[in-house]
Amino acid sequence: MIPPDLDEAMVTAVVETFYGKARRDEVIGPVFNRVIPEADWPAHLKTIADFWSSMLLGSGRYYGRPMPKHIAIPELSDRHFARWLKLFRETVEELCPPEIAALFLERAERIGYNFRLRIAQFRGEDLGQVKPIRAGDEAPEQA
Repeated sequence: MIPPDLDEAMVTAVVETFYGKARRDEVIGPVFNRVIPEADWPAHLKTIADFWSSMLLGSGRYYGRPMPKHIAIPELSDRHFARWLKLFRETVEELCPPEIAALFLERAERIGYNFRLRIAQFRGEDLGQVKPIRAGDEAPEQA
């Protein structure tokens, strides 16, 4: 069931605010800024808003395949995913009522874990070593 206060405007606000922070962040900003050219950010933000709209509102607007793009980023590590979740948590707690923030976070944690599993599989790593990272976890020191 979709909470009544969750709408497209809230999804867009979360996406725009989060990626504004992420692009300036010392841990994940360099990755985002290397992979996505400045001129491509408006279209990328729309795509990400479509993704979250599909995930949370069932809009069906997102048809992409994000996994291959993330697998192609060699430096992605648990440190990056932990930082992504921390900033995401800060953003949704700042912008959303608690029930909606919890919904965003549950999905973000699940997405992050699935991405990490697929990346580890692609790299030939031991999948048993991939443990869930929660939005409140500290980023591992090792990249």
